[in-house]
Amino acid sequence: MRVLLLNLGVDSLQAANKSLAGQGYDVATHRGLAVDQVLELSPEVLVTEATPSDLSCCGLITQLKARPETESLKIVMIVQGGALERARALDLGADDVISFPFEAVEFASRIRAQFRERKPQEELKTMLKYAVQREHLADIVLQLLSHPLGKRRFWLIPAIFVLSAAVVLAAIDLGISNRRTRKETRQLRAEIARLSTGLGQQGELLHRAEFTRGSLEAQSQSASTIRDSLKAQSEDLRKKVASAGDADADSLKRQLADTQRRLKLLESEGKIAETVVHDYGPSVCLLHVVVEFLDKQSGHPIQVAVDAGGKPQVDDKGMVQLDLGGAGPHLQIDVFGTGFVVRRDGKIMTNHHVVEPWWKDEDMKQLVDHGATAYVLTYEVYFPGKVEGVRAKLDRISPMADVATLQLESPLPANSAVLELDDRNESTVTGDPVVLIGYPTGIEGILARAGTDVAQKIAGGTEDVNDIMSQLASQRLIRPTTTQGHIGDVLEDKIVYDAATTSGGSGGPLFNRDGKVIGINFAVLRDFGGSNLAVPVKFAKDLLR
Repeated sequence: MRVLLLNLGVDSLQAANKSLAGQGYDVATHRGLAVDQVLELSPEVLVTEATPSDLSCCGLITQLKARPETESLKIVMIVQGGALERARALDLGADDVISFPFEAVEFASRIRAQFRERKPQEELKTMLKYAVQREHLADIVLQLLSHPLGKRRFWLIPAIFVLSAAVVLAAIDLGISNRRTRKETRQLRAEIARLSTGLGQQGELLHRAEFTRGSLEAQSQSASTIRDSLKAQSEDLRKKVASAGDADADSLKRQLADTQRRLKLLESEGKIAETVVHDYGPSVCLLHVVVEFLDKQSGHPIQVAVDAGGKPQVDDKGMVQLDLGGAGPHLQIDVFGTGFVVRRDGKIMTNHHVVEPWWKDEDMKQLVDHGATAYVLTYEVYFPGKVEGVRAKLDRISPMADVATLQLESPLPANSAVLELDDRNESTVTGDPVVLIGYPTGIEGILARAGTDVAQKIAGGTEDVNDIMSQLASQRLIRPTTTQGHIGDVLEDKIVYDAATTSGGSGGPLFNRDGKVIGINFAVLRDFGGSNLAVPVKFAKDLLR
């Protein structure tokens, strides 16, 4: 999801970046671009800014809206002013307008709304394109049937085949055709198999860790920036109140009280997070799940095809080639997730899609639906600060929601507390602060926090995931990440909230202000820019009965 921030002022650019940080957007920042330069970046949502004095000069918006290739581009304009300026911006062709300064939550929500509105437009455009192709085909068929037999008629036959082929290809692009050969579906994306096959692992893993480090630092700086900004604003208002006359004093005092309230709320939520991490961080574990595949017909393991030198064979499309009965290693997929202690006997709560990674996974489904059987080879559980992992086995899977339990095969670590589950209605209220603990981005996130030199030493000299995990554990580098946010909505089967997370964070506990678990993180709504979903804890309690 590409967002272009164009011609924003210093303050509005900082506010926009802060609002969109950690929400999964591909954000680009530029100034002074022409229409063709904007087209080269292919943004889906464009955010620009104008003051009351130059709203009438925003020819860029008019030009973009007039182009057929950008008619689905959504434009959000930031204005310095009130209702009049917003109205003028809408008249210019902006899809939405917001006055600066704005609240981060509202700005992010407006961006999500633009992506929601854009999706059906793109689908309609695609359907219209293929409808035109079908109409052309029908016209040719009609022309063929309305003329007597002759040379011209036979010249039309190849055209029919060409257009028919185009329509068929269009249907395939839309996902209509599911007729794929067994050989074609026996290919797995190199991205999925990269960790188990060692295919470019050293460079790619370190690159992903470096990218993740940048994201973590951005999130940390964002939170710090908000706090520092409020403190500076509060101090500035104090000085203005002290020197202001009676006419301005009341207004300044109200601004000061509002700023202090926001700062106090931020600090209070920070203390809640610190308490939760201190009390329950040691009980939130990293899950390493290794999946293998069998061929249904032969019962033999599916293997990665290798060349004479033992290197994985990859085609020109970057697809790992698979084999049966060859010399290559078994196809293994390493999946990472989060779990947490719910019973003193070693019961671990997590997601169904973590304990059975092929469940509702489209990439693995291609193998499973076409002759492969997936199964978990091992469950390895890593607790923070422990020098080695603990084996576990599958316990139960909920038939009602995306939750499941594992059972440790060894005693629970001594410092692990049992997390309390709170399914009372009053414990989950829209707008309340929440704390999420987990391992977003899995192994990459841990390497990112370890630092460049340490990551290079650990992942730079091996291609074995188990070896990397062993080294991380032995150096006590496995620690969860904590993020804060607020509840956006409470539904019967899900909790919507905005604490940042991503893959690897699945199964993480969602805490309320009282330090009790109210949900289990299970999904990221990528189309809605940072809204995440948690399974209400009542489903977990049902599973433990």
